[in-house]
Amino acid sequence: MTLISSLCSFPSIHSSSSTFPNSALTFSNYNTRTPIQSSPSSTNICTQKIDTSLITIAESFYDDELWAASSLRVRSFNQFRPGTYGVQDHVKYLAEREFEALKERISGKRVGFRRVSCINASLPVSHISNIYDDLCSSCKFSTYGEDRIVVGSLDLNQCLSLPDEIVGMKPEVSGADTTRAYLSNVCVARELHRNGLAYELLEKSKLVARNWGITDLYVHVADDNEPAKKLYMKSGFVYESDEPAWQARFLDRPRRLLLWMGLSIS
Repeated sequence: MTLISSLCSFPSIHSSSSTFPNSALTFSNYNTRTPIQSSPSSTNICTQKIDTSLITIAESFYDDELWAASSLRVRSFNQFRPGTYGVQDHVKYLAEREFEALKERISGKRVGFRRVSCINASLPVSHISNIYDDLCSSCKFSTYGEDRIVVGSLDLNQCLSLPDEIVGMKPEVSGADTTRAYLSNVCVARELHRNGLAYELLEKSKLVARNWGITDLYVHVADDNEPAKKLYMKSGFVYESDEPAWQARFLDRPRRLLLWMGLSIS
């Protein structure tokens, strides 16, 4: 495994055919979307209850785990027609682009971002290998001699703002870039929805944010994404502002809400 340095950065790449939903899932020039809603193609997939005691949620710095997270994002945020010519090559291409962008963000090469962390939820392969072959083959990594599957992922971005997104207003002090952060790219494998994985990812992100000295945490969510809004509000986020309709039309996406929560620093 190759270790990536853990300082900052952000944004992902744009592909006209890729959709990483914002809290629901959709890709834009800067992959700031925070999913949690099933894509239409997932309606025929039965969700599986899992043993939550086997889940590990942690920051990721190694290439193979970042690749697994990138593959999960492409798998979660895009719809592909089975049997389409060249679809596997296209999926690999999207995963490679996200992987390189993710490494760049984590290594601190994006201007305007003090720090970015990829936080992943994973399960042992042995727990689900006989259920979801595709998930296991595309999102697998190894750690300490054990094969595991990335089943959930998000980014924590310490910065003043995200490109093409409405900006948080707290804290109203100079140097806010050191204490403001945004969540992005929240996703859970569609086969494992309804297991509380997204909620646990959010809880872990709060712990990491507090350790960074973050006092104000934000997330963007599509206005029509009711499951995501319920999730974030359950986690403690509250409404702060919303995107102008003209901006959403200009960027060709659903209108966003900006949700905020304050973090106490002990």
